[in-house]
Amino acid sequence: MRLRGGRAEWYRNRWVRSSQVARKLGEPYPGQAPPDDFACNTHVIPYKGRILALQESGPLPYELDGELNTVRPYDFRSTLKGAFTAHTKYDAADELHAVAYYPTWDHVRHLVIDGTGRVARTTRILVADAPMMHDFALTGKYVVIVDVPVTFDMAAAEAGAPVPYVWNPKHPMRVGVMPRSGGATRWFEIDPVFYSHTLNAYDQGDTVVMELTTLPAPFYVAGRGNGGPSTTGTLALDRWTVDLRAGRVTSTRLDDLPQEFPRVNESLVSRRHRFAYTASAAEMWRAYETVDGVPPDDKFTNCLVKHDMLRGSRQVHRFPNGAAAGEPVFVPRRGARDEDDGYLLSYVHNPDRGASDLAILSAQDFTARPLARIHLPGRVPLGFHGSWVPDA
Repeated sequence: MRLRGGRAEWYRNRWVRSSQVARKLGEPYPGQAPPDDFACNTHVIPYKGRILALQESGPLPYELDGELNTVRPYDFRSTLKGAFTAHTKYDAADELHAVAYYPTWDHVRHLVIDGTGRVARTTRILVADAPMMHDFALTGKYVVIVDVPVTFDMAAAEAGAPVPYVWNPKHPMRVGVMPRSGGATRWFEIDPVFYSHTLNAYDQGDTVVMELTTLPAPFYVAGRGNGGPSTTGTLALDRWTVDLRAGRVTSTRLDDLPQEFPRVNESLVSRRHRFAYTASAAEMWRAYETVDGVPPDDKFTNCLVKHDMLRGSRQVHRFPNGAAAGEPVFVPRRGARDEDDGYLLSYVHNPDRGASDLAILSAQDFTARPLARIHLPGRVPLGFHGSWVPDA
């Protein structure tokens, strides 16, 4: 969706032209395909005037142009060797960080891409059993990796499972803290959960604070023996506090409202934030009884949530039955001085039209009616992640 001058100029979607997609469409492929070629489908980010589509565990990013045409695989000026990730962290130091994993590695790799757009440093962190590391966290001083009990399963891969990873009860759950400049990783044990996505992280004295969404253990991804997500609980928002001096991790439940896709004002990645935004769709409401005292009947099963971490409070912007909302993306207002001075964008299904709207909310008047709803010509299924890409 392109927004300019107070209006929506166009909406479109395009397949990422991997070599296989290009071949099926009868189109030429630019150059030589990379070894692990895949039409990246998990995240899209802006990076130094480029738009990059991301996938984890193998494929290179694909660069797109402003019209969503595929340009080429992108290897950060020929410096990326091996896998990348779907969840990068870019901070005020003009560094892009990534933690990459691959099923045949005995380690994961922390990558630092410097201000020139090149991979400046790669640190290998030894781990057992080839665990899935979908996301990680970054602070001003540290990189935080989460070693979850979801590990590669060769039998599932040989059977053709789209995600050949399974819950492994023999694999210990750990949180690793490593200096951003590299060096030894300190490991801290924590009770098993499924770590889904990072909201943000920051330093606080001798502690590292990480806020994230989790699911109770065990959690089954789409591999062999998959029974779907655990039915013993739902997604929730947690805070992990890693006490570096005492050598322990404390987990605190911030909000047990079922919610996912946590986002902050991106200018505060790796620094302390006050406000956070999440989405809650009908499928997340299992076993949950009330939302701010209101039963989650058919009128209140879909919402966006604004969290005030300073006050420990939340605001809920509700949508009607059938109006599932996707990941919220914060867009700062031009000239903004306050952290929440801006807009929240989310694709929301419109059951009356049988199609989707792009809903634009005021982040500072969160429960009010949307400032705008842009009616799209069709349904946009709830997907994974996206970004606001400002004009360079």
